[in-house]
Formats: sequence, structure tokens, C-alpha cells
Amino acid sequence: MAMCMLARSRTCHIQAMKRTDIKRRPLSDTVLSSLEPEAKEYREKYGVDRIYFVVSPNGRKRWELRHKKADGKWSWLGLGGYPDTGAKLARDKAQSILGQSAEGFDPFDKKAKQQAGLFSALADEWYQRKVEQGRAELTLAKMRMYLDKDILPALGKKPVAEITRADCKALQQAVEGRGAEVAAKKIRGWLNEIFNYAIAHDLIDDNPAINLKAIAKVAPKEQQFAHLLEDELPDFLRALRQAGCRAKVRTAIWMLLFTASRPHMVRSARWEDIDLDEAVWRIPDDVMKMGREHVTPLPRQVVAMLRELQPVTGRSQWVFPGDGSKSPYMSHIAINRTMHAIGYKGLMTGHGSRHTASTLLREHGWPRDYVETQLAHKEGGVAGVYNKAMYLPQRARMMQWYADYLEALEVGMKPERREELDAQVMRG
Repeated sequence: MAMCMLARSRTCHIQAMKRTDIKRRPLSDTVLSSLEPEAKEYREKYGVDRIYFVVSPNGRKRWELRHKKADGKWSWLGLGGYPDTGAKLARDKAQSILGQSAEGFDPFDKKAKQQAGLFSALADEWYQRKVEQGRAELTLAKMRMYLDKDILPALGKKPVAEITRADCKALQQAVEGRGAEVAAKKIRGWLNEIFNYAIAHDLIDDNPAINLKAIAKVAPKEQQFAHLLEDELPDFLRALRQAGCRAKVRTAIWMLLFTASRPHMVRSARWEDIDLDEAVWRIPDDVMKMGREHVTPLPRQVVAMLRELQPVTGRSQWVFPGDGSKSPYMSHIAINRTMHAIGYKGLMTGHGSRHTASTLLREHGWPRDYVETQLAHKEGGVAGVYNKAMYLPQRARMMQWYADYLEALEVGMKPERREELDAQVMRG
């Protein structure tokens, strides 16, 4: 019943629209999404460059370009289905076809189409589709980085139909040759997606990257990030307290330690996602590695630090804004650079603080489920999909205990304080 109510509430926002009600062109996204089907398929002119929007009786929608064939007859060229292909992508495709036609290219000739379609254009189209599908920000950033750094320099200027298995093998081996087996695995997966996308668009018949896994190097066992154990923490925490860094960097590091969050989550934290009164931080799905919202409790130490920082950075949407660099928020090197400066280069890293927290919490008896949920490790099954704030009250107690424990280590743990903290674990 709840799911039905939710479905009805969502459809309320998109009022069905008859094509006779269209007032303006180009057609807006609202019009495109709300146009209702009729008994027969119909086309509506989008408003730019002979582009038409097609609505089928079954409700499916797609884009077509009205274009003249080499024999002088007019026909229709498919530009992609909606909403996978949005208005901007459809316009870009149409412009590309019109530009090529002006140079003598016949888009209705499959062989010519295969020869003219450069891999760079196809890869960019595939990437744009990922953007429109709302893929996570981190995933898109990695895709774009490896496209620009590895894939396009190797294959970008080649027609898609001319790329061979040897070309794909050479790309994989080049990436593996610099010791980046994990990157090679990601690139291999994306190549397969791009070539399958080309097959679906009738540009090629076979995927030249399909068997790369059979000759791939096995990645070496992943090395843990440098991290500290409990007996090493007191000196580190005291050195960190005395570090000569700016307030926002210092606050970011303590927030990282006290919440056991990923460094990128902390660096990209936004004020709008933090409720200091409720001591809760709701991290949106586009930031999370697992692709869904994560709710984490904030110990009182973090809340106090953020209240002190808010007058300094509160006018920015970012809790830790950047300094005019390419990133709008704090650079990824700021945290580790501070740890290096206090003498812990190679001994402790921002990401290593998560290993430290996991080890210490489990050694002191906190339940595995609480710890894994706090670390935002994706849970399998139905619970992994629906349970966003699982164990929030319990995790709030656990992370407050952890922040108090680190503070006690910093000032010198007294026996009576250790007994008090150990008793808190027993109470859960």
C-alpha cells in the first residue's frame, strides 16, 4: 500500500499532456516527459534542426532526424530513445550528422557510417549518457579521468569499426605496464560497455574488448593504507593537536578521525547536509561510494568544532572550501600533507584512520554490524537497499565512545577512565 501511495504521489508531479496543448518550442523537458500516447504513433517537431520527438501508442518515446538521402528522398534517422537520450544529446547527434553530411558523408550508408564514426565521439556520447542517468559523482570523475588519460589517447582518433582486439590488448598492457592493474580492470569494463553501446547502435558487429580479461594481469594483493594501532595513537594525537595548520584543515582531520569517514566524504561535506542541533550528517548518494545516502552521527567534539568553523566557512556551501584550485572543496592532499608535516609520513594517512577505527572498535567489543555500517560498507540483500540509517542510535553511542576514547588516549588514559569507558561498551 505504501509503495502504491508513493507511486501515485510521484505521478502527480507529471501531469499528462496532449500534444494539442503544446505552446512553445523547443519542447521543454516537462513537455517531453508528460506527452501522452495516442492510438497511432505521432511525431512532434522539437523546434531545432529538423529534430522530431516520436511517441508510440505503448508510451515509448524516441528522437528522429528528418534527413534527405543521397537519392534526394526524405527519410528518418534515429537519434536514440527517451529519456536515455535527453534533448541536449539528441541535438548534439543531429548537429554531428548534419555537419558530416555537408562534407559528403551519407548517414544512411552503414559502411560509411562505420568508417566515419570516431571512437572519441562514441565514447563521449556513452559518457554523457552516464551523466544523464545520474551516476555517482565519484564514478563519473573516474570515468572522465581514465577516458582522457588512457582510453582516448590510444583509441580516440580511430573509427570505431577499425579498432581491433590488438588495439584493445595494447591499451590494457600499457596500463598494466605502469603497475595499475586495478585501473586496467576498470578500463576493461568501460571498453566493453562502449563497444556494446556501438553494437546496439548498429555501428559494429563484434566487441573487440570482450576477451581482455583472459589475458589480464592479476592485481597484487591490495595493500592496506598506512594506519596506527592503539599504542601508537597517543603521540600522534598530541602531535596533531599542536600542528600548525589552518582551522579548516585541522577540523577536517579531527572530523575524519572521530567519524571514521572516507576522506572524500569529509572534504566534500556541505553545510546543508549537516544538522548540528541533531548532531547528524546526511551524506547524499552522489557522494557515497556505495551509491546511496549514508547517515552518520556526529560526536559532540565534532559538533563543537563545526560550530567554531561555521563563522569562517559558513558562507560557502562547502564546510571545507577550496583555495581557488580546480576543486571547489579542500584538496585531497591537504589532510595527508598535515600528517606528513607532524612526522607521520608513511605511518598514517587519512584513509588509514578508517583502519584504525575499525580495529580499535572491534578490539573493544563493539558489534561488527555497528562498525561496518559506520564505515559505510555496503550490505548485501534487501537490507542493503532499504536500510539507510541502520543502528543510528547505537552508532551514535559507539562513535561518542570512540571520540571520548581518543581524547583519553591523547591526554593519558587513567585506569579509572579506562574502566568507565569499558563499562560503556558493555552497556552498548
